[in-house]
Parts: sequence; C-alpha cells; structure tokens
Amino acid sequence: MRTYYLISDLHIGGDEALGVCEFEDELIGFLEDLAARKDEDVELIIVGDAFGLWEFTQVDGPKKLDKVIGQFPRIFDAFRRAGETISITLLAGNHDYELACYPKFVGRLAPFNIKLEQSPSITRPIGKKRLWIEHGSQHDEANRVPEFGDPYAKPIGYYITSNVVGTAGEYSERGRHNWLKDIQSVYPTEDIPYWVLSNYFYKEMSPLLRWIMLPFLLLFGVTLIVVLGAALETLRITDTNVFLNNALFERLGYVGTLLQLVLGVNLFVSFQLLIFAIPAWLIFRDAKATAHRFGLILDTAQLAGEKESAYLDAAAQVFKDNPDVAAFVYGHTHAVSLRRAGKHAVLNTGTWIKRFEAAKVRFGLLPRVYVPSYRLSCFRVSGEDKKIVVEYSEIAKTPAQELTWLQRVMVSRRSLKPPDPIPQRTVIS
Repeated sequence: MRTYYLISDLHIGGDEALGVCEFEDELIGFLEDLAARKDEDVELIIVGDAFGLWEFTQVDGPKKLDKVIGQFPRIFDAFRRAGETISITLLAGNHDYELACYPKFVGRLAPFNIKLEQSPSITRPIGKKRLWIEHGSQHDEANRVPEFGDPYAKPIGYYITSNVVGTAGEYSERGRHNWLKDIQSVYPTEDIPYWVLSNYFYKEMSPLLRWIMLPFLLLFGVTLIVVLGAALETLRITDTNVFLNNALFERLGYVGTLLQLVLGVNLFVSFQLLIFAIPAWLIFRDAKATAHRFGLILDTAQLAGEKESAYLDAAAQVFKDNPDVAAFVYGHTHAVSLRRAGKHAVLNTGTWIKRFEAAKVRFGLLPRVYVPSYRLSCFRVSGEDKKIVVEYSEIAKTPAQELTWLQRVMVSRRSLKPPDPIPQRTVIS
C-alpha cells in the first residue's frame, strides 16, 4: 500500500531578498531521506504554495517558474534525483496559482520528476478509503478564484501579495537590517502593522533617537506608580512621605535630577493622554461596533479562529458528500494542526517558512517583540491492519540570531504561547 508524505507552503522564490530559501539544506535532506526509503511505496504531495510566483513583479506567466528554477538549482536537482525513486505530486496554491493556468507548466516540471495537478483538489486511495487534499485558498474569500484555472482571475490576495510582499522583497535590503522580506511570515496578516512598528523601533529608528526615548518608555510604568503614591500622600490616605519627598532624589545627585526630569516628562505626557483617552475610547468603541455591523473583525486572535472554522466547515461538507473520505488535508493558513472530526481527521500541513510569535516586553511601554521560529512539519499517512495511521514529525531548525540585543533583553519568553501539540501517531479506524 502506498505511503503519503504531506507538506505545504514552502514559498520558494521571489524578487530580490525573497530569492533566498532559509531551509534549503533541510528540504534537500528531507528529499534525500524519502528517496532512501526503499521499503516503502512513497508519494510526496506538496499541498500548494511550493513557489512564490506572486512575489515576482518583473516577469509574468510561465517566466516566473523559470526564475525560481534559476534561483534554486540545488533544490530542483534534489527534486529530480528524489523523483527517480519516489513519486512527487504538486498542487497549485494561491501564491503559485499560475501553475494551474498554463498547461506548459506540466511539461516544465516534468524533467524534475514533479507531477503537477492543475485541479483545485485531488484524492488519494488509502485502503478502502480516500484522502481529500487541497491547498485551501478556495475557502479564503481574499484568495478564492471563481473559475479555477483562469489566468485572468486574480483575487484581491494577488494584488496584496504582489504589491506588498513583492515590493518588500525589492526594498528589504535597503534597511539597517534585512527584515522587511519576512512580511509574508506574519500571520494573521492583520498583525502586520504591529510587526512593522516593532521592527521600526528596534531596528530602523535612529539609535540616538531610540536612546533618548528609551528611559521615558522604560519608566512609564514607574511614573504611574509615583503619581498614584503622590496622590495617596497628598490626600493623607497614607503617611509614607516617600513620593512627595524630594530628599530621596537629592541624595542621588545628577542621577536623581535626571530621574526627576524623566518622571516629569512622563507625567506631562500621561496627563495629555488622559485628556484624549476618554473621547478616543468612545470613538474606537463606536468604530468597532460599526465594523461589526459590516462583518469586519478587528481582533486578530478572533480573526484567525474565524478563518480556521471555514476549513472545518469545508471538511465537514466533504465528509458528508463523500462517505469514503477519511481525512481532509489542507494548508494555506501556515498553522499546522491535526483535529479529529468523529471518525475522520482534518490535517493542516502548516508551513516551512519562518513564523513569528509576539512576545510582550518585560516592563515599560515598548513595542512587542516578534520572536522568529521554524516548524518544518510533515504528515505521513499509511495503512496498517485495515486502519489509517497518521504520523506527525518535524525537522529541527533553529533560526539565525535576528533579534537585536535590546530585543533579547526586553523579550519576555514566558509570554510566548507554546505551539499547539500534535500527537505523533493518530489512528483513524
């Protein structure tokens, strides 16, 4: 019986700084390992977005794939060598949607032993059951194509990717740090403004300006404590005489004078913020209610949950219409997962590109720190004793040190949410 290995969302290729694959060695090693499994009938299925064709802004159509092949000869040579031993199947995603539009892509990938499927979904037999496999972008309103395979059908996601991600790749190397190219790793995309603000402060802002602002931002919380303590002493609720006593600052000399200056400026800023806080809160509350009436979601966590529920609904419909389907496999959202749905399973194949987790700072009013990580995930699906066995594994990869010293000092790793655990072995009866 054939054994299936499922990965997705490699996003290989793109303009300028995007023309680097940070997991190139791991991918080549993975292909070599599959090719060495002589005791298995192996089919590797890449569940869409293998290539970042939308990230090319200077060429169109079939020429985009030629650019990718030219950028990564080692990867394509590894595909060719592995394909001599195993079967390799590729589905089109949204970032490489053009693969579904031009028949010549089938022939262009054939020399590398890659079989291109140009339909939105495929099935694979596993015993008396089947696997339903699709990229998943057809359930995402921003990336859904009404007529799949139409080269002129470009969803709004295409324009966002080509104009934002593609342009980010072009200009990323102009920064003090080459960080802008990682914009495609921010999920959900609604979190991008906060990610940009964080990188501007920690990596792009003038060091002199950052050093001037740093004591004020770090001591902002202390200022509030001092104000509260001074208020309690003024109202004689407490007789500590600590916050209104300037003798403490005088003993510290120049440091005390500087500390008084920082606290004074922060106090002034706090009062200004307080003046505008109430009307700003009322406006934001009303705007949020208005957005809700139009069906818009502002909370990124809730938005991510809404997106995932769309795929669970799609899987439920597939199971209902196809009683012999045992598992629904998709990618697209970059969030690897395995969920049970009665006697069925829903697999999200995740992504191999960099991921970011927002971490709160230890103290002060500084922007959140986005900590990079990798989760090179793979599902193995096989038949065993008239049952379907789903095995999950990850290829270890540690990201290069990209955080500045200030980010490393300020990051509170306790606030990082651990990745959702996925059982190494799941049996579907």
